[in-house]
Amino acid sequence: MVDPAGRPIVVAIVPGQPELVALTAQAWGRAVGASELYFAYADTSRVMVAEHADGSVDHQPVDPDGADDEWREVATQIEHVLTELVRDVPWQFRFLAGRPDRALTHLARAVDASAFVVGTRAPGAGARLRSWVEGSVAVRLTHHQHRPVLVVPLQVVDWKARSPWA
Repeated sequence: MVDPAGRPIVVAIVPGQPELVALTAQAWGRAVGASELYFAYADTSRVMVAEHADGSVDHQPVDPDGADDEWREVATQIEHVLTELVRDVPWQFRFLAGRPDRALTHLARAVDASAFVVGTRAPGAGARLRSWVEGSVAVRLTHHQHRPVLVVPLQVVDWKARSPWA
């Protein structure tokens, strides 16, 4: 176990994700006195070429004929949103490549993070299918490394309402 006091937290984010994940990470970071929040997006359409000691990576597209500048737009968009939201805890953004659970685990090791914060999957049939095929990042993280994983629910569940399968 890594003592959470004063240690960084790695936060998995995706473009268009509700702000709740970043705000929850900020609140937890403040509560445990995190030295820094590392917001990270792992692009599965890119492969990691080299890993660096600070948790950053060099990457390239899986398809060498594909457009290579799209990742910069995604990174800029994410950093803009974070600049507007996160104010109480120092933070950095890392653009990662490859399988999200592996990329996030590497980053956590590199920065000696105490925990992860991830959101649940997005609502909708497409997201359910993608989760079924690719698996859940939160589940993979909980099974394949030793840091705690805080999973932020992104959809309110009304337990009083009748479920669609009942």
